[in-house]
Amino acid sequence: MRLHRLTVTAFGPFGGTQTVDFDELSAAGLFLLHGPTGAGKTSVLDAVCYALYNEVPGVRQNPGQRRLRSDHADPHTPTEVVLDLTVGGRRLEITRRPEQQRPKRRGTGLTTDKAQSWLREYDAAAGAWKALSRSHQEIGEEIRQLMGMSREQFCQVVLLPQGDFARFLRAGAEDRAKLLGHLFDTRRFAAVERHLAELRTAAQHRVRDADERLLALAHRMRQAAGTASEPDGAPFEDLSPGDPGLAGAVLEWAALARSTARERLDAAASARRLAETAHAAAQRDLEEARELDRRRRRHAAARQRAEALAAGAEEHRRDRARLERARAAETVAPVLEARERAEAEHRRTALAEERARELLPADVAQASAERLAELERAARQELGALDAARHAEERSARLADELAALERESGADEDLLREADEWLAGWEATRDAHQRRVDAAAEAASRAEQLARRLDTVRRQWEAARRRDSLSREETAARAELLEAHERALAAKQDWLDVRARRLDGIAAELAGELSDGTPCMVCGSPDHPAPARPGARHVDRQAEDAALERHRRAEEAHHRAERRLDSLRERLALAVEEAGETPAAELAERTAGLEAEYAAARRTAADAADARAAFDRILREHEARRAARQEAERRTASRTSTRDALLRERSELEEQVARARGGAVSVARRAGELERRAALLAAAAEAASAAEAAARRLKEADARLADAAWRAGFDTPQAAADARLADHEQRLLQRRVDDRQAEEAAVAAELADPELAGAAALPPAGTAGAEAALEAAVARLNAAVAADAEARRRCEELDRLSARALADARDLAPLREEYDRVARLAGLAAGTSAENERRMRLESYVLAARLEQVAAAATARLTRMSGGRYTLVHSDARGSGRGRSGLGLHVVDAWTGIERDTATLSGGETFFASLALALGLADVVTEEAGGLRLDTLFIDEGFGSLDDQTLDEVLDVLDSLRERDRSVGIVSHVADLRRRIPVQLEVVKGRAGSVVRHRGPKTG
Repeated sequence: MRLHRLTVTAFGPFGGTQTVDFDELSAAGLFLLHGPTGAGKTSVLDAVCYALYNEVPGVRQNPGQRRLRSDHADPHTPTEVVLDLTVGGRRLEITRRPEQQRPKRRGTGLTTDKAQSWLREYDAAAGAWKALSRSHQEIGEEIRQLMGMSREQFCQVVLLPQGDFARFLRAGAEDRAKLLGHLFDTRRFAAVERHLAELRTAAQHRVRDADERLLALAHRMRQAAGTASEPDGAPFEDLSPGDPGLAGAVLEWAALARSTARERLDAAASARRLAETAHAAAQRDLEEARELDRRRRRHAAARQRAEALAAGAEEHRRDRARLERARAAETVAPVLEARERAEAEHRRTALAEERARELLPADVAQASAERLAELERAARQELGALDAARHAEERSARLADELAALERESGADEDLLREADEWLAGWEATRDAHQRRVDAAAEAASRAEQLARRLDTVRRQWEAARRRDSLSREETAARAELLEAHERALAAKQDWLDVRARRLDGIAAELAGELSDGTPCMVCGSPDHPAPARPGARHVDRQAEDAALERHRRAEEAHHRAERRLDSLRERLALAVEEAGETPAAELAERTAGLEAEYAAARRTAADAADARAAFDRILREHEARRAARQEAERRTASRTSTRDALLRERSELEEQVARARGGAVSVARRAGELERRAALLAAAAEAASAAEAAARRLKEADARLADAAWRAGFDTPQAAADARLADHEQRLLQRRVDDRQAEEAAVAAELADPELAGAAALPPAGTAGAEAALEAAVARLNAAVAADAEARRRCEELDRLSARALADARDLAPLREEYDRVARLAGLAAGTSAENERRMRLESYVLAARLEQVAAAATARLTRMSGGRYTLVHSDARGSGRGRSGLGLHVVDAWTGIERDTATLSGGETFFASLALALGLADVVTEEAGGLRLDTLFIDEGFGSLDDQTLDEVLDVLDSLRERDRSVGIVSHVADLRRRIPVQLEVVKGRAGSVVRHRGPKTG
C-alpha cells in the first residue's frame, strides 16, 4: 500500500481545503509531521483511516468525542476527504462525505445531507479515471479485500496511534492469532482443523451406530427366535459396542437359531394338516343339520302368514273401495280449486271497496263507479288551473330566503373584515416568534441523532455483556448436567446388563412355562414333562429386559443431547465474549443509563420540531388565507346592494299573483293539496267498485262449472266430491297397503307349494347342538395349529431377514473402524490434543508460530541497533495456560543479564522502540509473504519523547534505512529535536480560521 495524495475539506480542525502530497514527502523515505498541540497532526491520520474504512481510529470514531466536520468551516462548504493511493497493484481514489447539516437552498434553517462515498480507478491505458461504485457497502468490501485488514488491524500495523503503540507487543496469544491470521491468510489451516474434527466426529458416530445396530439386531433375533428355540447361552450377551468379537459372536448364534427354528416349523406344519382335515368333516355335518332345521321353520312361518291374510280380507276390500272414490274425485279437483280462488277474490275486492268508500264524503260515498270517475276528472281539471299560482308562491318563498341570506352574508363579511384587520396588524411579530421556535427545535434534533448513534452502540455492547454473563452461567450448569447424564447413562447400561444376565439364568423356567400335559416339548419332542424348571426368586421376564434396554437407550440419548447443548452454549458464549469484550455488564449498564438520560433530554428538547414547523407553515397559510378572504369580502359587499333591490321588486309582483289565486285558503299550495287528496280518494274508490263487480260475476260462473263437474264424476253434490278427496300422501299410503297385501298373498302361496319345504316338515326335528360342539372343538384345534405354524414360519422369516442384515452390517463395520482410527489420529494431531503432539499446538497456531518467528527475527535486526545491542526479540512456543493457544508467545532477551523475560517488563522508551521494531518486522514479513500485502507507508504517532538522545539517533538510523526497500515512514511528533534531524516535514499550523498544512523540505526550510 502506498499513499499518493490526501485532500481534506472542512474536516476536523481544517476549515478550508488542505492537500498533503505523500509522493513528495515519501521521496526522502523519512518525513516528520509536526505542529503545536491541538493543531491537527493526528487529524491527518484520521483522514487517511476515514477515507479507507469510513471510520476514524479508536475512541475518535464516537461522534460525542470528536465531530468530523470542522467548526471553522463555512456553512455552505461540505466536509469531504479524498485519498489517492495504490493498493494491490491498483491506483484508486476514494472520496468520503459524512452525514452533515447545511443551510436550506430555499427559506431558512438547516437540512441534513446523507453520507456519500465514491470510488474511482485510474485506467493507465486510457489515461483517465473511471468510476467504480457509490455504494458504502461495495466500497467497504472492496477496500477490505485489497487491504486484507480491518480498521483496528490497520491502526496497529500502519497507523500506530497515540496510546495504542505497544498493543501488539503486549497482546495475548488469541489477539496475536487474529491479527496474524488476517495478514497471512491462515484461514485454510483453521478450516483443515475443523474439517478433520468434523470427519473424526462423523467417523466415530458411524462406528458407534454400526456397533449399536449390530447389537440391536442380535437382540431382535433373540426375540424373534423365542425362548423355546433359544440355544443354551448367547455369546454376544457379554459383549458391548466396540468389542472386535461382537460380529463373529452374533453371526454364530444366528446360524444356530435359524436351524432350531426350521425344525419347529416342520413339526407345526404336520399338526396343521391333521387339524384342517378334522375341521372340514365337522363343518359339513353342522351345515346339513342347520339346512333341515331352516326348511322346517320356513314352512311353519308360511302357514302362519296365510292365517293372518284370511283374518284381514274385509279391511282389504274397504281400502280398495276408498281408493277408487278418491281417484274419481281427482277429476273434480281442478274445478273445485278454481271456485275456491274465485270466492277468495270476491271477498278481497268487496273488503277493498268498503274501505275505499269509507274515506269519501257522505254525499258521494254510495255513488256508482261511473259517478265516482266523473267527480275525479272534475277535481283534476281544477287542480291544473292552480299550477302557475303555486309556482309563483314557491318562488316568492325562495326570494325571501335569498334576501335573508344576503343580510346574513353582509353581517358575516363585516365581522371577517374587522377580524382580518386585527390579525394582520401583528403579523411580523408572530412570524419572527415561530421562526425562532423552528430553529431551536432543529438544533436539538441534530443533537438527539448523534446521541442515538452512540446509545445504539453502547446498548448493543451491554446486551452482549448480559448474554455473555448469562451464557457463562448456563455453560457451567450444562457441564454439570452433562456429567450427571453421563453417570445416569452408565448406571442404566449396567442395570440393563444385570437384568439380561438374570433372565438368561432363568431361561429354562420360561421354556417350561409354555409346556402342557400331552403337548410335545418343542426342544426334545417328548409329550411327558416329569420335572419342568421353576423360576427362581431373581428371575425376570422378557418385558423387564426390554424395559431395561429402553431405559438404557433413553439415558444414552439424554447424554448425547447434553453434549450437543454444551457445545452450542460454548459457541454462543465465544460470540458474546467477542462482541462484548471483558467490560463488566454493570459498567456498560451505567454507561447506557447515562446516555439514555442525555438522549431523553435531547429528545424532549427536539420533540417540538414537528409541531414548530407545522405551526410555522400553518401561520404562513393562514396569512395568505386571511389576505385573500379580506379581498373577497370587499368584492362581495360591493355587488350585494344591486342584487337586493332586484329581488325586492320581483317578490312584490309575485305576492300580488298569489293573493288572487289562493282564494279562501291559507296558501295556494294548501288549496292544491286539498284538491290532490280528493282526486286520489275518488280514483281509488272508483277502481275498487269496478273490481268488486267483476269478482262477483266470476264467482257465479265458478259455482255453475263445479255443479256440472261433480254430477259427471258420479257425486250427488260438490261437497260429496270434496269429502272423497285424499291428500297425495294418504292416497300413496293406501295404494301401498293394497299392493303389499297382494304381494304377500303371492309369496305365501309360493312357499306352501314348495315340495322341499313340505318334505322337511314331514321329517322329525334335526339336532344341531352336538354338531356345533364338535365343530367348536375342531376349530379350536385348527386355530392352535395354524397359530403355531404361522408363528414358526414368522420366526424363520424374521431370523433369515435379520441374519442377512447382520451379515451386511458386520461386513461394513471393519472399514468404518479402520477409517475412524486413521481420521481420529490426524484430527488429534491437528487440534493439539494428541499425545503425539508434544507441545499441544494446533495446526493454525503452528503456521502462525512460524510466521511470528519470522517477524521476531526481522524485528530483532532493528531492535538490536535501536537498543545498542542489548535486546533481542525471540519467539516462544511454550504451552499456554488453561485453554489459551500455544506457540504464539513473544519474549525479550536482555544481553546484559542473559535472562529471557516477558515484553511487559520493558520500560516506556524500551517498549516504544521494541514495538516499532516489531511493527517494521511485521511489515517486512508481510511484504515477503507470497500474495501478501505490501506495506510501503508507515506512520508512527508520538512516543519519541520517551527516548534519550543516543537511542533516538539509533531509532532514526533504523527508520532511515527503510528507504533501501522503497518504503517511507511518517513520524508524528512535536519533539523539537526531530525538526533538526528530519529535513522533510509536513507542518500543521493552527489559527482562528482553522488549521493549514505546509510542506517543508531541505530547500524550502
